[in-house]
Amino acid sequence: MISGILSWMIFFPVIGMLVIMLVPKDKHGLIRWLAVAATTVPLVLSIILLASYDYTTSAIQFEEFASWIPGLNVNYHLGVDGLSVPMLMLTTLLSFLAVLVSFNIKKRVKEYFAFYLLLVGGMTGVFCALDFFLFYVFWEVMLVPMYFLIGIWGGPRKEYAAIKFFLYTLFGSIFMLVAILSLYFTSEPHSLSMLDHIARAPELARGFQIFAFVFFFIAFAIKIPTLPFHTWLPDAHVQAPTAVSVLLAGVLLKMGTYGLLRISFPMFPEATRYFGWPMAILGAAGIIYGALVCMAQTDLKKLVAYSSVSHMGYCLLGMGAVGSVAAISGAMFQMVSHGLITGALFILVGVIYDRTHTREIDAYGGMWVKVPVYSGIMVLFVLGSLGLPGLSGFISEFMVFLGAFPSYHVTVAISVLGVLLTAAYFLRMIQRMFLGPVAGHTEGLTEINTREIIAILPLAVLMIAIGVYPKLLSTLIQATITNLVHLIGA
Repeated sequence: MISGILSWMIFFPVIGMLVIMLVPKDKHGLIRWLAVAATTVPLVLSIILLASYDYTTSAIQFEEFASWIPGLNVNYHLGVDGLSVPMLMLTTLLSFLAVLVSFNIKKRVKEYFAFYLLLVGGMTGVFCALDFFLFYVFWEVMLVPMYFLIGIWGGPRKEYAAIKFFLYTLFGSIFMLVAILSLYFTSEPHSLSMLDHIARAPELARGFQIFAFVFFFIAFAIKIPTLPFHTWLPDAHVQAPTAVSVLLAGVLLKMGTYGLLRISFPMFPEATRYFGWPMAILGAAGIIYGALVCMAQTDLKKLVAYSSVSHMGYCLLGMGAVGSVAAISGAMFQMVSHGLITGALFILVGVIYDRTHTREIDAYGGMWVKVPVYSGIMVLFVLGSLGLPGLSGFISEFMVFLGAFPSYHVTVAISVLGVLLTAAYFLRMIQRMFLGPVAGHTEGLTEINTREIIAILPLAVLMIAIGVYPKLLSTLIQATITNLVHLIGA
């Protein structure tokens, strides 16, 4: 095993960013391939990490520890378990594939890839940090590059979308900081170690647990995003360049659900049990609301964006059933599945937008005749998103419903309507864009190219593999989820 493998995964993209900053700005080809190299190494390291991970235990593995600020008891503490290893694999894979999608960036190429690699480093760090100070630093580091990536390389309303994203996330970060400081000053000796706070969770008073849970939940709910904190998401997605939309949907949204599982659930078990049913209701509301709003969309990218509000609702519904290993496992499955499927859908939306510069659904027709390869791939991922058996979307939704039903019969019954609505808006989109005679902008379309297929193929393979053989993922997370439910004590 490579010494300091987690640090290399986090900081290699940052090293790549620094190298790119030294390259002359007109060397576009060199800059692009340096970015590819800077994301390839973390992907390879994550594969090595996965191959070496002991899935039979819930213990933290591959720990790295060094004293950082002794006077405040702040430490450089990294480690992974069954919650973070799947997220690291997803992050490194999507980061690599999104670089390939970014090859069509022509404006300020040097700055784009520098910000991009800084974003990748911050995202990776969030899933490795076991010290609150370090976690908060990585959480905030992501804000700056994402703000500029949307605000400079985005669409017509890019400044509005970037500022809205920044303000929403910063608002949530304030609540998180207050909760972290509260934990720090209530511990004796003062500690920012996540593992220390998990160990002393039973000692915390019920009132304090509820207070801290709510403050953390606001920060994480904005990131998920759940109702009523979702309004930044469609603007950010629609205005962001394709690669940024891929990372936003595939990775950043998962940080909210990951934060709940890593921090809120094991540290505040009594509050977690208390807020189980409100989380389930918010999840069901998000499922139905997101699907209904999708029915009204005429912009393809906005449709996919609002589908994320709906699909992330399944995660919250599953986590609301706090005593069910199946439901929380289903939430983890949905986090991975949504990252694969929605990341691919944003890439595919970008493919036709680059060619026609319109995302209006009514601007297309008969695409299956003109671009059959693109159409087949698009329909495959749409079927995965609407939960076709044999694909990963079905497994995740089924596990959530199965695990949550004993606790929330009515809520689950209502949530099942979301599956029907999802099928309705996606199948209507397929009918309007891909079937019938060739019409509108379809006339000028060219087929998906090799580079774009390479960016899509791994996501398709994983979506099918998890759907057909879910043990690939369930084995990885089982021990950690079982231990998490034990810590909650539900």
